[in-house]
Amino acid sequence: MHRRSLFAAFADAADGVVRALAEQPNFRIQIVIAAIAIALAFMLHFDVIRWVAVILTIGFVLAAELFNTCLEHVVDLIMPDTHPLARAAKHAGAAAVLAASIAAAAVGIVLYGQALAVLLRARG
Repeated sequence: MHRRSLFAAFADAADGVVRALAEQPNFRIQIVIAAIAIALAFMLHFDVIRWVAVILTIGFVLAAELFNTCLEHVVDLIMPDTHPLARAAKHAGAAAVLAASIAAAAVGIVLYGQALAVLLRARG
């Protein structure tokens, strides 16, 4: 078995991200939301624990979207014609992304809501 270099593995991963950015509108939206979340975290001076939560949450949502993209490609490759199981697999992948996004929104409400409340109390 041929062993690939670590550089080749990272290059392949980067290609996957670039393709997702080019081909998946939802991935681009999630990247923009992640950038906004990071900017707000800087402005609200998040502590280390909040930063860890933000980073893990962003990673979770982006990974879910990339897994869903992978699933869609594999299903399309194996079953190019419409099939109830192919449709069910794609819908389950989309539901996983939705669940990750809802969880991320809940984390965001807690983290940013609490930070904003502290900021407003300090100013008022």
